[in-house]
Amino acid sequence: MSRYHGSSSAGRAIAVVADIMALILGLWILMYLLDANRGNDLVQFVHDAANWLAGWSRDLFTFDEAWARVVAGYGLAAVVYLFIGHAIAGRLGHR
Repeated sequence: MSRYHGSSSAGRAIAVVADIMALILGLWILMYLLDANRGNDLVQFVHDAANWLAGWSRDLFTFDEAWARVVAGYGLAAVVYLFIGHAIAGRLGHR
């Protein structure tokens, strides 16, 4: 059963896209914290996608520690995408 039972296909699609965006951002945070090999094609792809998705929040915070800037900047973007995407999906389901 769908989380958005009775919702429109558009609402479900928006929720899935928001989840994928947040997953990419969370994956980059994890890869960064685990010091993933930046020469690896998968790591580079995730990094490039996360940079694009978090372009507006990437350098928003100026913590001294680089890991804190990554977690805060990319994490904020992930939370915003999840919140907005699922809010829109929920509204589309309540027609």
